Amino acid sequence: MSAVDVNQAPATLGRARVRPAAPARASVWQRIWRDRIMLLLILPGVLYFILFRYLPLLGNVIAFEDYLPFLGITESPFVGLANFQSMLSAQAFWQATANTIIIALLQIIFYFPAPICLALMLHGIISTRVRRIIQNVVYLPHFISWVIVVSLWQQVLGGSGIFVHTLRDLGLPAINVMTEPGLFKPLVTAQLIWRETGYATIIYLAALLSIDSALYEAAVVDGAGRWQRLWSITLPGLLSVTVLLLILRLGLILTVGFEQILLQRTAVGPAAGEVLDTYVYFTGIVGGQWGITAAAGLIKGIIGTALVIGANKLAHRMGQEGVYS
Repeated sequence: MSAVDVNQAPATLGRARVRPAAPARASVWQRIWRDRIMLLLILPGVLYFILFRYLPLLGNVIAFEDYLPFLGITESPFVGLANFQSMLSAQAFWQATANTIIIALLQIIFYFPAPICLALMLHGIISTRVRRIIQNVVYLPHFISWVIVVSLWQQVLGGSGIFVHTLRDLGLPAINVMTEPGLFKPLVTAQLIWRETGYATIIYLAALLSIDSALYEAAVVDGAGRWQRLWSITLPGLLSVTVLLLILRLGLILTVGFEQILLQRTAVGPAAGEVLDTYVYFTGIVGGQWGITAAAGLIKGIIGTALVIGANKLAHRMGQEGVYS
C-alpha cells in the first residue's frame, strides 16, 4: 500500500463508520395528528360512502329471506336460494335482462365515443369565444330533468309532434317513434347522447389540455399533418382517461337509466321497455316480492364487480393504469 493509501485509509474508514442516525418512524397517532386537517376534509366523503354505500350492503341478506317489511330482516324466514330459483325461472326477468344488455351495448357503441368526438371537435376550434359558446350550449341538456327531456322528444317525435306532421305533409306514412317498440332501444340511446354528451366532454377536454403543446410543435416541424398528429399525439394522450372511464362504465353496464326508461315504458310495453331496474321496481316495490328483487340487485352487483376487476386486469396487461393498481 502506498503512502497516500495509508494516509487516506483511516479517514476513509472513519467516514464509513460514522452514519447519520435514521429518523424515528412516526407512530400511527402521530401521523393522524400531523395530517388532521386533511383527514377532516375527507371525513364527510368517507362518512357518505360508509352510510349510503357500504352499510346498505348488509341489506342484501333479504335476498335469502322471504322478507316482509313488518317483520324486519331479523324476523323474516330464511329461504336460502329459493328467491334466486324463482327469479331465474321467470320469463319477465330474462326479458328484462335481454333488454338491458341490448341497451347497454348500444350505449357503449354509440354513446361512449360521442364525448370523445365532441371534445376533439371543440379542441380543434381556434376561437376561444366560439368554443365557450358551443360548450355552454351542449352542456345545457345535462341540467334538464328526464321528465322535461322526454316531454321535448314527445313534442318532436310523438303522435302529434313535428316529425309526424312533416311526414304527413310529404305524403309519407306517419310513424309515432315514441310508441314504436322496435325503435325504443335506439330511441333511449339517442336521448342519452343528446342529454349527456356535452357534459361528458369535460373530462376529455381536460385531458386534451394536459397534453404538452411542445409535442404538437415538434410534429409540425417534422412535417406531420393534422391526421398524423391526431393518431400519434392526441389519441394516445386520451387513451388512459378513455380506458379508465370505460372500465367504470362496464361496472354499470346493467344500469341503463331507471327514470328515463320508467317514463317511457308504458308507451311501448314491458316486452320492449322492461329493464332490470324497472323489473326490480315493479316486482319488488309495487309487487311486494322484496326477496326476489334483492336477488336481482345482488346479481347485478356481482356481475358489475367482476367486469370491473376483469377489465382492470386487462388494462394492466395492455400497459394502462386502470382504476386501481
